[in-house]
Amino acid sequence: MSGVNFFGIRHLSPAGAFFLCEFLEEKHPELVIIEAPSDFEDTIKDIVRKETRPPFAVLAYSQSVPVRTILYPFAKYSPEYQAIKWCSEHNVQLRFMDLPSETFLALSDERIKQEDSAEDENNEEQSEQTSKNSAEQKPDVYELLDEKSEDGSHETFWERTLEHCANADAYHEGANLFGANIREFSEKDGYDEKETTLRETHMRSVIRNAVKSGVSPENIVVVTGAYHVEGLKTWEADEEMPKLPKLTSLHTLMPYSYYRLSTRSGYGAGNKAPAYYELIWKGLCRNDRFYAANAYLSKIAEKMRENGSAASSAQVIEALRLARTLSQLHGGEIPTLRDIRDAAVTCIGEGSFAAISTAVADTEIGTAIGEIPEGVSRTSIQDDFYRQLKELKLEKYRSVTAQDLKLDLRENLRASSEKSALLDLRRSYFLHRLRVLKLGFATLVPSRQDNATWAEMWQVQWTTECEIVLVESALKGDTVELAASFQIKENVEGQEDISVIAKAVEDAFCCGMSGAASYAVAALQAAAADNIPFEKIAQTMFSLSNVISYGDIRKNDCTTIVPILKQLYYRACLIMSSSCICNDDVSKEIADAINMINAAQLAHDFLETDKWLKALSEVAFRDDLNTRLSGLCAAILLERNVMSNDELKTEVSRRLSKGVPADLGAGWFEGLAMKNRNGLIARLSLWESLDDYLKELDDEEFKRALVFLRRAFADFSSGEKDAIAENLGEIWGLNGEEVSEVLNAVLDEASQQAIDELSDFDFDL
Repeated sequence: MSGVNFFGIRHLSPAGAFFLCEFLEEKHPELVIIEAPSDFEDTIKDIVRKETRPPFAVLAYSQSVPVRTILYPFAKYSPEYQAIKWCSEHNVQLRFMDLPSETFLALSDERIKQEDSAEDENNEEQSEQTSKNSAEQKPDVYELLDEKSEDGSHETFWERTLEHCANADAYHEGANLFGANIREFSEKDGYDEKETTLRETHMRSVIRNAVKSGVSPENIVVVTGAYHVEGLKTWEADEEMPKLPKLTSLHTLMPYSYYRLSTRSGYGAGNKAPAYYELIWKGLCRNDRFYAANAYLSKIAEKMRENGSAASSAQVIEALRLARTLSQLHGGEIPTLRDIRDAAVTCIGEGSFAAISTAVADTEIGTAIGEIPEGVSRTSIQDDFYRQLKELKLEKYRSVTAQDLKLDLRENLRASSEKSALLDLRRSYFLHRLRVLKLGFATLVPSRQDNATWAEMWQVQWTTECEIVLVESALKGDTVELAASFQIKENVEGQEDISVIAKAVEDAFCCGMSGAASYAVAALQAAAADNIPFEKIAQTMFSLSNVISYGDIRKNDCTTIVPILKQLYYRACLIMSSSCICNDDVSKEIADAINMINAAQLAHDFLETDKWLKALSEVAFRDDLNTRLSGLCAAILLERNVMSNDELKTEVSRRLSKGVPADLGAGWFEGLAMKNRNGLIARLSLWESLDDYLKELDDEEFKRALVFLRRAFADFSSGEKDAIAENLGEIWGLNGEEVSEVLNAVLDEASQQAIDELSDFDFDL
């Protein structure tokens, strides 16, 4: 395309942005054409608003399931962003020339389907051929660049050669040459070749149409990735534009983050250090070529001081000198990121990267998150989300730094209005709805006040993925509440696992959504009539028990749930003993189930105590059930003061006797140690019985018992082990501290290898 001014750039290049602005000032074109999806032009007016603060992105998403998305991000130093601003400030025409987003989405959908189809059809012969082809495949072009670069990294080569070049002409020529070489040596698969050809054909047609409309080629500046410059220069007047595939879509502006722009997040067009690249941009704007190095090292020292580590000005000065020296050794003048980081490790970290790693992450990647003007969001669910953030005073938590949020669900009687009085409860509803939508913004963490039904602890952190999931949820409802309700109904519909349905019931009540709760409870009532495994009954009871426990504080009506919980409780009491006829692999799940039911019975007076104690006693005293579970039930009876000391002594003598196989006896003791450890430790008679039992075993039986006993003591704390040692010391007439050292040596990780060998011992099982 003779006469058209092509300026090849890298999509996140501060030097590219700076020199592009100089180039535009020099040419002062009539029209600027930028490589960006052509249907994104309607976002330009919002991009240039003063309230819009980078980093941000344009997100396009399909209106069908599965939702496909594409992102086009901007940083302050993106050449495209600076070109858009320049055109706005100088009243110059601006167009986007790449394929429309609906075509990109259709191509993405087609590629995913092809890959899935190929995976389904793949057989052993094809796998072998694929492996052979992979072995013969040439190295990636960037790997070749890494090998040829004196720095061993094409990223460092790009920075040293182009980000720190002296003028616009040098950048212009160097970027175009770099792109041409990448284009020449790249190995593209058939699909990549097809997409690149389609894109460049479309972009050429946009440029050609601009010329046909009367704009002189000399008055056009085309801003494109350096890779595409050679592909766009060919003028074909009669080139036919193929029919474009389309997938109906919408698009919206959204905040973005420096972390998401970084290669660490997996973003393909990113850079390793977006915050550092902003320092390069600031240096260019200040005409201070050493600004990035100075600011980087100063920030490292500042961050270390904030974290309580020493970092002197003298260390910073020495690091800067070393960085310049390292740059000169590589034939450069301005230090690159690698030079500066190496200098920081040497002079500030005193040779240890670990010492400065946190400061490096903050300085290189940063925590910046962009902003877009209120009302710019294109989906109603986004508007609802941001409205509720403001209404619930949660805006400060929209940060890339994780923060703790403590909620007190009780009504604040001192508040001036009902909304204020129930602020934390309303926050809880909102965060639980986001959790159901799997937004990732807030994570519920265990509260230290386990018995406080009014307390909740959340960890809140904003990521770009949150916005994407939020947009995708627009297909489920126009508001966060409607989308969460839809999700709960979807989780319940056609579900046969009653514990999953019960979890949906719990979610609905936690979200404060009575409509969804009614739907889920109806599904639960239908499922409760079927035959249900013991462990599923327990999981269901656990969820329902939580709902009832939080009922009053959450303003929920739980009257429909109580009968279901009673029904499941009676059934669990009836089938528990038969469920305990199992091997050790299954006993873990049954043990968890027993603990869940026990907790539910303790929490609710309407669950008859006698029936549960009878079921526990049957399992505790029977000999034909899993001994670990019998031991657990005995421990619960002890904890509830139902089993007397004499009964315990009798049971210990019976279970831990020479006539009982070692694995059964030790397994029973393991179950007994699962509950109420402090109470067990205080019973000296128990340890006397265990001591007598071990003395009676021969060498082979002792080895066999030791495997199970070690497993029983694996979760004991060091303090608990010390207390046991004191008991044994008293029994043996020895010093408790000396016994503790021996006991811990046997049970700690240092003896792991020896115990593992015992695990493989042939016990003739």
